[in-house]
Amino acid sequence: MTKTALITGITGQDGYYLSHLLLNRGYRVVGLVPPHRQPNLTKLGTLANQVEIFTVDLRDNAALLTAVEQLRPQEIYNLAAPSFVPDSWNDPLGTLDLITGTATRLLEAVRKVGLSTRFYQASSSEMFGDVFISPQDEETPFRPKNPYAAAKMHAHWTMVHHRQRYGLFACSGILYNHESPLRAPQFVTRKVSLAAASIKLGLTDTLEMGNLDAKRDWGFAGDYAEAMWLMLQVDEPEEYVIGTGKLHSVRDLVTTAFESVGLDWTQYVVLNTNLLRQDEHFQLVANPSKAKRNLGWEPQVSFEELLEKMVKTDLERLQSGAIAPLPQV
Repeated sequence: MTKTALITGITGQDGYYLSHLLLNRGYRVVGLVPPHRQPNLTKLGTLANQVEIFTVDLRDNAALLTAVEQLRPQEIYNLAAPSFVPDSWNDPLGTLDLITGTATRLLEAVRKVGLSTRFYQASSSEMFGDVFISPQDEETPFRPKNPYAAAKMHAHWTMVHHRQRYGLFACSGILYNHESPLRAPQFVTRKVSLAAASIKLGLTDTLEMGNLDAKRDWGFAGDYAEAMWLMLQVDEPEEYVIGTGKLHSVRDLVTTAFESVGLDWTQYVVLNTNLLRQDEHFQLVANPSKAKRNLGWEPQVSFEELLEKMVKTDLERLQSGAIAPLPQV
């Protein structure tokens, strides 16, 4: 029997890589897409013709219940969230409703319809927030520092409560920063890859950056999609920290990206104190040993390979005219 998987947030980076993985495994993939998100389907490229789209307002209890009842999925991947964390400050309540509300409504729909659907909740390392322990694992306390992280934590516990109270197969991946050529330019990894490609082609001259000493645990989004799928294939639903376990600085990021096109970053990067963020003192780095032990999961794409892939893709896009170079500030 062909398995049906529902994905919220299918038009995002993770939705793309997860759809690709599931289609290759013979799934019927259905994206739950709000009406105002329909234009974003172009982000799926050729996958848009291979997945089904079910138009539904994720804030509508009855509509989501109908979707689950009609589609009767074996798996649900709830990836719905604002794509850029700082934006959550502009609409904290909307962020809470999109993240926690969608998770709650979907879990309730599965329970009410009486399905044995396996449910994946996209949790985030942002939930750890103001950490005092590094690296972090599944037992590390949550101390969120922004509305996005607080909403993710609420959704996370809502998922746990549905599992404990109703016996649902519900789990979550606490994912660290994961990147790809599909990232929007406001993310620092894509900002750097696009700048390196633009400068290499002579389209721009400089790149403005903030704190080069800030560190992150960066991995490849495609590897993390694999981890999501694996969590729904095991016997017991649990939480898993997913990351590389390696910290790299923004300086490492810039150096690696520029070196991939034979450039010395020090000749092109300009420091701008206006770009400094207040929360750069903490270090989020994963301890993914549980995922390795229980799921057999390990990241396949290295930090260097990820950056090289992103810069190469941006070079090709710029040369073909598919995208514009990074604008000069």
